[in-house]
Amino acid sequence: MVCLLTTSCKKFLDEQPQGTVSGDDLNTPENVDKMLISAYSALGNDAFTAPYSNLWSYGSVRSGDAYKGGDGPGDVGDFHAYETFALNRVDLGASDVTWFRLYIGVGRANDALTRINTMTEADYPNKTARQAEARFLRGHFYFLLKILYKHVPYIDETIDRAAYDTVSNRGYSSDALWTKIADDFRFAAESLPTTQAEVGRPNQYAAKAYLAKTLLYQAYMQDDNNNVTGKDQAKLTEVNTLCDEVIAGPYSLFPDYAQNFLTQYENGSESVFAIQYSLDDNTPFGRIDNGHSLNYPMNKEYGCCGFHVPSYNLINAFVTNSQGLPDFSTFNNNEIAKDGDYESHSFDPRLDHTAAIPGHPYKYRPSFIYQTSWSRAPQIYGPMLSLKETVLFDDPSFKRFPPFMSSSKNWAIIRFADVMLMKAEALIELGREQDALPLINAIRTRAKNSTGRLKMSDGTSTSNYLINTYQPGVNCTWTNDYARQALRYERRMEFAMEGYRFFDLVRWGIAAEYMNTYFAKEKGRVTHLNDASFKKNRDEYLPIPLNQINFSKGLYKQNTGW
Repeated sequence: MVCLLTTSCKKFLDEQPQGTVSGDDLNTPENVDKMLISAYSALGNDAFTAPYSNLWSYGSVRSGDAYKGGDGPGDVGDFHAYETFALNRVDLGASDVTWFRLYIGVGRANDALTRINTMTEADYPNKTARQAEARFLRGHFYFLLKILYKHVPYIDETIDRAAYDTVSNRGYSSDALWTKIADDFRFAAESLPTTQAEVGRPNQYAAKAYLAKTLLYQAYMQDDNNNVTGKDQAKLTEVNTLCDEVIAGPYSLFPDYAQNFLTQYENGSESVFAIQYSLDDNTPFGRIDNGHSLNYPMNKEYGCCGFHVPSYNLINAFVTNSQGLPDFSTFNNNEIAKDGDYESHSFDPRLDHTAAIPGHPYKYRPSFIYQTSWSRAPQIYGPMLSLKETVLFDDPSFKRFPPFMSSSKNWAIIRFADVMLMKAEALIELGREQDALPLINAIRTRAKNSTGRLKMSDGTSTSNYLINTYQPGVNCTWTNDYARQALRYERRMEFAMEGYRFFDLVRWGIAAEYMNTYFAKEKGRVTHLNDASFKKNRDEYLPIPLNQINFSKGLYKQNTGW
């Protein structure tokens, strides 16, 4: 019996476990393609408590464009800490989870690259293109890590996993880290085709656009205390050239701004690179946009959860003067959101594409009127909500996963309007503000023409719209300083609630002044900001998560001021 048991146990222990695969089995062209797809899947594998597909909790809520929302400061309290800055800590779970999930994306891209690099072109004809895709994806994940945390460990496919714990987050200077990220996009720009049969894969133009974005951030040189010390003219010149190459490609602005935020137009002419979501894909709930699943109204057609609320300051920012232009310095003297008066003032039409406002149609349906009761805690955050990320309850992309919901609508990482405004910014900083004027005006002209869906049930306009282009000598004096103000204001209007804003403020070196001015006024409107204060030379970046410092056994060094 002992002999029999010994023999049978040996045979049992030697069997290949079910449901596993060896690393070597993955080194085939078919399986390497699947490994790369797993890196693509990491683009949208975030969750509502730590979103990064759209950085709304980091880029909108921290910028003065939005309040956290939800059921008060304690509801997903980490976001409240981000919004107030003064309550932020090194041990917040959301910061740690976001870091962890972004490095999963980096790891998947590195794993795919490690396998692709060992293959020959003869065995794997798509080798160079797939390397470029993997490096594009890795560049994206590192770009997010860089703008969130500044100093992060750079690990690529050449570093053995056993050596990961020897890689410091200060192995590269901040500028050198930007260069490493740019190198990935540069390789992708040189190696990707101009078109892809599968729309979710980046093409050459997407890589050039992302390279331009990376270089634009790098061009604003920062010291160790996060102060902007100068602007690299050579990099700004390259940004301009790269944007020209993308502009010469197959892209154009949608005729109607709304088309950027409706499922039937996804992967259209303005989409340079977007996360692809799905339903009915043989998974229980579909591959849906969980990063936005907190941001729907509380009415019966939806039911949860009332996060991402446009600030009173942002609503005021859409007011235009009698010339149809913004008032850079006095816009916030109004109390539009509290008064609810959208007729006595005139507005940039992007207001009603961006904010769900009581008494106005929700998501362009005149018979579906947004109500104050649809908000979660109007007594704290006011009665509005964000619109761009949501869909109608009967949209084919909509999906419930009780108590939450979201959709399979794409989310754009870079759209063509961003390329145009990146070029305009580079030109202004190069002293060529006259060349930037047509680009900014093209964006404003599209906004002016985007009122067709902004109608009440009787056919009248939802708000009183008046927007015009900048006309030097007629309604403005187009100096370099004025052009810079116009560009920065235009970026706010065009990308409001899309997660860009805070990172723009940091790039420009104005975050501390801007945010503390915002808090001084906004505290008189909402009480949840009573503790809010931005600490210059610290709050430009999140702290390195304490868990990560502990895991590194002290190898990682904390960011300035923390």
